[in-house]
Amino acid sequence: MGEKILMKGAEAVAEAAIRAGAMAFFGYPITPQNETPEYFSKRMPELGRVYLQAESEVSSINMVYGAASSGIRVITTSSSPGISLMQEGFSYIGNSNVPCVVVNAMRGGPGLGDIAPAQSDYFQGVKGGGHGDYRNIVLAPHTVQEQCDIMYDAFELAEKYRILVLILVDGLLGQMMEPVEFKDWVDVSKFRTPDWAIVGKGERARNLITSFNLLPEGLERMNLELQRKYREIEDTEARVEEYMMDDAEYVITAFGTVARITKTTVKLLRKEGIKAGLIRPITLFPFPKKTINERVPQVKFFLDTEMNAGQMFEDVSLAVNGRKPVYFYGRTGGVVPTAEEIFDAFKKHI
Repeated sequence: MGEKILMKGAEAVAEAAIRAGAMAFFGYPITPQNETPEYFSKRMPELGRVYLQAESEVSSINMVYGAASSGIRVITTSSSPGISLMQEGFSYIGNSNVPCVVVNAMRGGPGLGDIAPAQSDYFQGVKGGGHGDYRNIVLAPHTVQEQCDIMYDAFELAEKYRILVLILVDGLLGQMMEPVEFKDWVDVSKFRTPDWAIVGKGERARNLITSFNLLPEGLERMNLELQRKYREIEDTEARVEEYMMDDAEYVITAFGTVARITKTTVKLLRKEGIKAGLIRPITLFPFPKKTINERVPQVKFFLDTEMNAGQMFEDVSLAVNGRKPVYFYGRTGGVVPTAEEIFDAFKKHI
């Protein structure tokens, strides 16, 4: 760790990926994350690494698929409509068991929508998004610093489980500037080609990486192995922040940017003598249902808050399992709720 540097989130995430060992970036520009590929375009050639602007998001995710199959650390970034175009590639990557990292700077939708921050890609990220029974590990930082720190974890998780790791941020987190302190550089000279990777002819026995299996029984075996992997991830990798939860009688749930806002709401409620706390999922998949489940006996109700129409609300409700009321407050279309709005929404349920 070194000195703190004031950086825009969209640039800081690129620098963090580079320091974490990203050897190739393939992408296509889209607002509000254009500063990320722009930053990569300058820094990657300086380090002798690969930067390529593809002709589309479809091309870029398939380039990521190919590079990941060779065993290197590879990344792409985009925003909501661009991520939608990548979904077929996500599914192929999911059943091919190759590691890669993708950043989605979410914007308002559906459709072309706008370029304002939103969180309405939760279903797309957490439930798969493309075709078939596959999952991604989904991480949701809530500060620029956490966005940088989590990049190192993203590559390590991707390689540990040979899986696509999706980092969900939003336009606000990408455009704000905050002081960041980067972790030490990963020593890329120590990287070795993994045994499963595709290599050149004559180097060793050839590997085949594919998501294709014509025999239903064979494809089912592949699917069962994927489900086993996802259960392992759910058992071991759930991450969560609990804020002022020791004596909490009420819980607000939120992720990403909205979690920052709700921390102020919790403080406002505490000033009025209302013992509120925050549960912030850091991993959206695996969802920290165990933590929520353990808090159910001590609280009177949950209020889920998001910049969407209630997507994480479903997972919170499943974790609570009807034992306590779960309410929802959200804004859509790129509107960012204020701490006071959430405060007023909370008070309606007391």
